[in-house]
Amino acid sequence: MAETIIKVKDLVKKYDDFTAVNGLSFEVQKGEIFGLLGPNGAGKTTTLEIIETLRKKNSGKVWISGIDIDEAPQEVKKRIGVQLQAAGYYPNLNLLQIIKLFAGLYNREVDAIQLLGTVNLEEKAKNKFKELSGGQKQRFSIATTLINEPEIIFLDEPTTGLDPQARRNLWNLIREIRDKGTTIVITTHYMDEAEELCDRVAIIDAGSIIAQNTPDQLIEDLVAGGFSRPKPVKQANLEDVFLDLTGKELRDV
Repeated sequence: MAETIIKVKDLVKKYDDFTAVNGLSFEVQKGEIFGLLGPNGAGKTTTLEIIETLRKKNSGKVWISGIDIDEAPQEVKKRIGVQLQAAGYYPNLNLLQIIKLFAGLYNREVDAIQLLGTVNLEEKAKNKFKELSGGQKQRFSIATTLINEPEIIFLDEPTTGLDPQARRNLWNLIREIRDKGTTIVITTHYMDEAEELCDRVAIIDAGSIIAQNTPDQLIEDLVAGGFSRPKPVKQANLEDVFLDLTGKELRDV
């Protein structure tokens, strides 16, 4: 029996007359990669920010590892890791200094070099954050989510703007983190990414969940309903061609 680690029930968030999140209910199981998918403005990021205790809700309930986020938000924060966007880091500090700063906020002792090693950045330890490439910044941002050894990490569109090598490398990193026991909740606009990474997904539109299942089951249900592509499915795509020709190694220059 799978263990529920996140439970969201009847979640609502309004901004004046606009309802951004409209009665969302879903559960995330321990140890899975769960995807929140939807077009811009669907309510994905707002939902994440409420679960992360970063934004107030109008109504509904959220539990993290059985803890009501309204009753014990500080306890919830100890159990989660949240990926910051690039603007959330001090650009003139080097990576070791930033990790030390974040570790201090959690009142933890952290082996910074070892942590950087988990994301293949130990050689960049003395580099300033602003000197990193886009892919390196994303990997470092994921490293910082792991400082407090969280049960759950939240990744909001982690591969946006990355080249194919960096994107596939980040996929492998996300899988490795999950394989070590961490639950991952991810938002993405890339459907191939969700299909490749996610154990289950919830598709959100206009603040409501319109479908929820494994990617394979959602695809099978669509095909069973009579859907067919105008062009036959190929065994590879253009990104596969690109990686085969240029290599899969990271180009962190």
